[in-house]
Order: sequence, then structure tokens, then C-alpha cells
Amino acid sequence: MLSSEMMTIIAPALVAGLMIAVSHAPLGIEVLRRGIIFIDLAVAQIAGLGLVASSHFLHEPSAGEAQLLALLAAILAGLFFRQVEKYLPEQQEAIIGVSFVLAASLAILLLADHPQAGEKIQHLLSGQMLFVTWQDVATQSPIYGPILLLWFLRPAWRQGVRFYILFALAITSSVQLVGVYVVFASLILPALAAIKAARPYAIAWLCGVAAVLSGVFFAIVSDAPAGPIIVVCYALVALSIRLLRASRSA
Repeated sequence: MLSSEMMTIIAPALVAGLMIAVSHAPLGIEVLRRGIIFIDLAVAQIAGLGLVASSHFLHEPSAGEAQLLALLAAILAGLFFRQVEKYLPEQQEAIIGVSFVLAASLAILLLADHPQAGEKIQHLLSGQMLFVTWQDVATQSPIYGPILLLWFLRPAWRQGVRFYILFALAITSSVQLVGVYVVFASLILPALAAIKAARPYAIAWLCGVAAVLSGVFFAIVSDAPAGPIIVVCYALVALSIRLLRASRSA
């Protein structure tokens, strides 16, 4: 059992993970429907590049400045991918993949001379979820509510360039909280679990919530990095849901 003191420490991480799970589920379902799977990785990595660039080119940037530069990078990426979707649909996945590799390479180059380059790259990719604070949650949480409201109350926002703007907003906040890998897992694995379900959002939300709760628990009891553990839990929960659905429909 986790002590009350431990629960107090990990509570912000749980809240952050659950916020991301709930808000990413509909976005991931739409990404899967469009067949642009790796846009998650690409936009997340480009947002991360914006964060790295802010610390490289600005002298001790504030949290707001770093957030703004990361958001600008993600929105520009979203607008670019929208044009690719419109004019080069057959090459879309290839261009998205190249964009991811290019952004990752640029981030590594910018960090090449940094004394803590390895730690920063690891933080960008797998995050430091158990070190999320209530201040981090308070800073990023106002993003997720409006995204969900627009998604369900204004369905037109799921189409065209507005989808990419919502996507960029969500990814920019999430990358700062949990890293690129968890962002990708939280978008795609719940969507895979919910394929052809009668209530896809409910299935995807169930998958995300179960993965976050179990992932944080196992990270604590095993003293392992939370990011990779949560990704593994997302995969195992998604697989379990798919197998359970298949057995019920057999």
C-alpha cells in the first residue's frame, strides 16, 4: 500500500496523466481514422524542439516564453501538415516521418554542447512524470478543458485546419508534462483499443485511465522510470481490451 505522504507526492502526476488520457482519447481516435499515425510523434517532437530552442537561444527563458515558442513550433507544424494533407496526401506519412527525424536531429544538435544534454534528451522523450508539481498542473490544465469542449460541442473543430490547431495545443502542453513517448502512447493505443467499438470514446477513456493508474503504481513500487512504465501499461491495457472485446464477439 502507498502511504499518505507518497500519495501526496504522486497526486500531481496522477492528475496530469489522467488529464492527458481523457483529452488525448478523442484526438487519437481522429488521428487513427485519418491514417496519420505518426503525426503524434512529429508534432510532439517539434514542440519539444521549440522548448530546446527557447533554452538555447534565449537567456534563461521564463516558463511562459518557453511555452510560447513550443506552441508556435507545434502550430506551424500543424499548419504545414494540413497543407501536406491537402496537396500531397500520398506522401503525407513519409513527410511526417521525415519531419520527426529532422526535429529530433535538430534538438540533439542544439543540445550537443550542453553539460546535461543526455538528461535533457531523456526528459524530452520519456519525461519525468513523477516530478510533476501542482504548479505544472495548474499551468497546463486550462488547455485541456477548452479542447474537449470544442471537440464535443463544436464538431466543426474536428475538421480541416482547426483540428491541427487543437492537436498542437494539446501536444505542446502534454510533451512538457510527460514526454514524447507517453504522448504517442496516450493518443494511439487507446484509439487502437477502441477500433470499431460501439462506444469508442468510452473504451479509449477506460484504456487511458487504467494505463495511467497502473503505470504510476508500478513505477512507484518498482522504483522505475515512470514514462517507460506507463507506455508499457498503455500497450498491455490496450491489448487486454482488444482481446476481451474479441472474446465477447466470438
